[in-house]
Amino acid sequence: MTEQQSSFPRRDADGRIRFLGDLLGISLAGWVIGVLALVLFDWAFASFGAGGFGRANGWLSIILPVWLFWEDFRAWEFGAARVLAGVFAAAVGVVVGLLVAGLAAGLPGLLSGALAAAAFTVAYAVVWFTGVRWLARRTG
Repeated sequence: MTEQQSSFPRRDADGRIRFLGDLLGISLAGWVIGVLALVLFDWAFASFGAGGFGRANGWLSIILPVWLFWEDFRAWEFGAARVLAGVFAAAVGVVVGLLVAGLAAGLPGLLSGALAAAAFTVAYAVVWFTGVRWLARRTG
């Protein structure tokens, strides 16, 4: 008897993430890890006198979510659906992230950038997940 291993995020046979909740959950977990790493590095540099705490670029916390999005992008077969959905999701994510960064302009760079990165992550995930599936059904 073979026991099937469960994994997170749940993927289909082609390696695509199957559920929006999984994509959001794992990408936001990656964002949190990125923020924690930035806080640690920023604190370390500030304690050595290399600038004040909170001056790191919070946008760097997006590295792990983008890596996940890239892997999901690669799992889709090449075609117009994945390219259009990826470009559109990236554009929406950047615009939403920049809007949030503008609203948080008075905060330290680490915090405003991290909030913008979180907004980008959520916007990209939602637009990508729904968009690529909708376009793939339309284009066959």
